[in-house]
Amino acid sequence: MTDSGQIPEFNPQGPQLVYVAVADHIAARIAAGELAPGARLPAERDLATEYGVAYLTVRRAASVLRERGLILTVHGKGTFVADPLPTDASRREV
Repeated sequence: MTDSGQIPEFNPQGPQLVYVAVADHIAARIAAGELAPGARLPAERDLATEYGVAYLTVRRAASVLRERGLILTVHGKGTFVADPLPTDASRREV
């Protein structure tokens, strides 16, 4: 099991843009092992409901996560945590 204490609380009212806050929170969940490499992410609409944000906000957050190399989307299959995850040296910050 993972330690949920490592994952910061999601705060859409913080100083970040909301889509960046969502992307950072999902990235923290991946780093903490809550979302394992190869695991399928919930549908974007389900994530929007979970985070209490608009669907398009989650789409933009997913785009950021794809740019960081943390997730990949397979048309007709879904969105998955990258396997293997990029190393910190190869991860690009957005």
